[in-house]
Amino acid sequence: MTDYTKLVPSLLLASMREATPLVQCITNHVAVNFSANVLLAAGASPAMVHAPEESGEFAANAGALTINIGTLSPTSLEGMKVAAQSANQAAVPWILDPVAHFATAFRRQAVADLLALRPTVIRGNASEIISLGDGHSAGQGVDSGDSVERAEEGARALAKAQDAIVAVTGATDFVTDGTRAVRIAGGSFWMSRVTAMGCALTCVVGAFTAVAPDAPFDATVAALTTFAVAGIDAAKEVSGPGSFIVNFVDALYALDADGLHVGEDEIIKALTSASHHRFL
Repeated sequence: MTDYTKLVPSLLLASMREATPLVQCITNHVAVNFSANVLLAAGASPAMVHAPEESGEFAANAGALTINIGTLSPTSLEGMKVAAQSANQAAVPWILDPVAHFATAFRRQAVADLLALRPTVIRGNASEIISLGDGHSAGQGVDSGDSVERAEEGARALAKAQDAIVAVTGATDFVTDGTRAVRIAGGSFWMSRVTAMGCALTCVVGAFTAVAPDAPFDATVAALTTFAVAGIDAAKEVSGPGSFIVNFVDALYALDADGLHVGEDEIIKALTSASHHRFL
């Protein structure tokens, strides 16, 4: 039985690093290398296994599965479905990142099929979450044209309908299970100026969920908090987007439970005055 007194982000980070969970990441082509490096820096073990011939077998033995539809194809979609079905059968938590799911009929059907397989956590930008709830979004491709605040009502409804955790990421992140909800501020402006930040975050949500499978809300909050604090630390000495990428991976690696505990307080205090724009 989970001890819910120990599920604060800093303690979950320590637990995750001690466990070094294996996270299967079916992600887009642009994000593969960066996401794997971010997972290693966070303390998890990445496996970028996507082929349908092995994705299901692998998912049954992973600590968590993450699915990102950024560069979708019929073959990759088959691998996603096989992996999600296997994860469900093995009680392995899995996370869905519905990248630009509203852009084409193929993507819309793909996400409908994946939602029917009941993801544990859904993480997306505001436009993606609004569209999942049949709302009208201002999104264009992978870019969010909507505020997180505008997506909050739809996120709550989606969480209840799917019996899942929904995380909306943006200037201030919003996480809900349909009843509970929290906002997480922090990060850096530079997070919206480099590719694959959101994709990598989805993988990190998987790492935290792997060590707290019966507390996915707390795990998701911990993952987003860890990212936010690492983003703050990384932005302290940055000359541009290239240096931010390097600094972020280093900051994530250097972050420990004590440092995250201090950052948690900073983020909570910043909730009423957050001005950073973060990853899409």
